[in-house]
Amino acid sequence: MKQNVNLGDDRAKAYESMKFNLQLNPLKQQLQQRFQQLRLQPTVLRLLALGLATLLAILAIGGIRAIARVDMTTSPQPASIAPGDLAGLPQPSPQLPMNEWDTSASPSPSPSVSPSRVASPASPSPVAPASPSPSPVVPPAAVGYLPPQETASADPSNYGDRYATDIYGNPVNQDWLIVLHETVGTADSAIQTFQTPHPNEDDQVSYHTIIRRDGTIVYIVPPEKRAYGAGNSVFVSANGVETVHTDPKYPPSVNNFSYHISLETPPDGHNDNLSHGGYTQQQYDSLAWLIARTTVPDDRITTHRAIDQSGSRIDPRSFDPQQFLARLHLYPHRSAVSSQG
Repeated sequence: MKQNVNLGDDRAKAYESMKFNLQLNPLKQQLQQRFQQLRLQPTVLRLLALGLATLLAILAIGGIRAIARVDMTTSPQPASIAPGDLAGLPQPSPQLPMNEWDTSASPSPSPSVSPSRVASPASPSPVAPASPSPSPVVPPAAVGYLPPQETASADPSNYGDRYATDIYGNPVNQDWLIVLHETVGTADSAIQTFQTPHPNEDDQVSYHTIIRRDGTIVYIVPPEKRAYGAGNSVFVSANGVETVHTDPKYPPSVNNFSYHISLETPPDGHNDNLSHGGYTQQQYDSLAWLIARTTVPDDRITTHRAIDQSGSRIDPRSFDPQQFLARLHLYPHRSAVSSQG
């Protein structure tokens, strides 16, 4: 009996367990479905996120392309340089009547100059022309001479810009001119003057270079700048009277198209005498070497005395043009330059 009781208890427990399981099955199914949904949810979210990112990338790329198209049609393009922009710079001319020591030549037309802008009478427009010295033309080593060289920069108040138009707005079209001077005092004294600031325009003065007694070339004003080496001055050539009026307060001068070279005066010339002991062999050698580095023809090498209109300048005194030209023509390419035209 006790055994039956036990079996009945077991059956009862099994029955109760089956009932409980039957009751739990729906709940288990719901929980399993929910769990499955939860397992799938991260994948769906990842897919959604990936799709959203792809969509944003497509939109961004489209926007960048649209912006790029706008930039290509609206951004300024680099300006091209027209030939006229360079044609206005002074260039060496063919054979023209020389200075006081040579009058044989044939005329040739000067290149036209396009002004950078029309200037008011009080403000001519500046331009930076190609420098006459040094140029790509370099003397051959066979000449066997190399002068000592140094730099002693002038104060900016003592030189200025070159101009493309005069005070009336007219374009200037002069070719390069080399003007020879002398210091009258020592080279160091002249350099000290050039390096002293001069706010008063009446005191402003400079050369591009000075050649010392020992032949040392001293570079003072950059060749692309306008040195104040000559006041009231003109250069007479087959083209007529050449001069440029750049300041209404002063007479016209050749400074705008000139390269000024000064020879250091010997000690016996530190005065107002009409002559002195002359210049050294080294000075003539260095002068020839410097000018041989340019393409300025012989007929556009002149002196301060030749261009001066004030009647007060006689430099360079005691200058020997034959000795200078003989040295200059030792450079083979100078023969071609001096016989242009």
